[in-house]
Amino acid sequence: MLVVMQSQATDQQVAAVERHIRELGLSPHPMRGPTRTAIGITGNTSAVDPTSLEGLPGVRELLRVTKPYKLASREMHLDDTVVRLPQTSFGPGTFTVVAGPCSVENEEMALRTAEFLMQRGVRLMRAGAYKPRTSPYSFQGLEEAGLDILDRVRRETGIGVVTEVMDAGHVELVEAAADMLQIGTRNMQNFILLKRIAKSTKPVLLKRGISATLEEWLMAAEYLLSGGNRNVVLCERGVRTFADHTRNTLDLSVIPPVKKHSHLPVIVDPSHGTGRREYVPPMSLAALAAGADGLMVEVHPDPLKALSDGPQSLDFAQFDKLLDSLKRLAEPLGRTIC
Repeated sequence: MLVVMQSQATDQQVAAVERHIRELGLSPHPMRGPTRTAIGITGNTSAVDPTSLEGLPGVRELLRVTKPYKLASREMHLDDTVVRLPQTSFGPGTFTVVAGPCSVENEEMALRTAEFLMQRGVRLMRAGAYKPRTSPYSFQGLEEAGLDILDRVRRETGIGVVTEVMDAGHVELVEAAADMLQIGTRNMQNFILLKRIAKSTKPVLLKRGISATLEEWLMAAEYLLSGGNRNVVLCERGVRTFADHTRNTLDLSVIPPVKKHSHLPVIVDPSHGTGRREYVPPMSLAALAAGADGLMVEVHPDPLKALSDGPQSLDFAQFDKLLDSLKRLAEPLGRTIC
């Protein structure tokens, strides 16, 4: 349910509506727009008498939100959300590139990669300290030692860090070393983890589950938004299909529906989506053309020696070539690479 306030409604009138909503046992979520304020309502609204709200001073109208995801829905939040970090932002008009190795392997490699990215204007580095792997014999990440490395690299270079949280008990540790918390595909419906990260003040990158529908993906985002964290960026990273010519099937067709039904920024991960480095550049350009708000690409100084996901990682020269191609395509599309 959405309460739309009159354009001339005062702050006192908005506050009075919020108090009344709480008295009904519901949760108000004020959203201030350029011309008027709207107040989203979550909870069991089926028993609410609309006249008790419509009659309050400053209220223009009351609208039912039909989507099961309320706060993630464009019905409740018409304007595109901009998620801001100290180093950059995600939102309309820009195309934000996040890059870096799959895993933190050692400090020298992480520092070298961060310095390379900063020289290219890339302000966010992805790198995993905790690595969920299909095989128990694969490299599982450096864990807390990896977080310590990321924190030192961040302080030395000024680059922002995006890294995955796998367990609710790890959130405080990861928060101390990261600028953005990543929820991986395997944890998209880890509801205990979602509820804990919803209480974090750090922005969140929410990857689509490996077989998740659009509604399931947005409902996972709803857990974060309803818990108080409004800085959520969605990430399409490929879904499981019958196809075997790529690691996953990168679903670029989901971008327009996401934009239609939700106000949240959405970026694309062509590295995990394809699993092969030669497919990453064309899929990156396609993501930009399809209207995505950014890109997450795996970059490694020596992919042949990478401890995880080497076959889908670009080396520095390949990444430079990709950046040049993105900049050439972005200009006629009215986008800015950042």
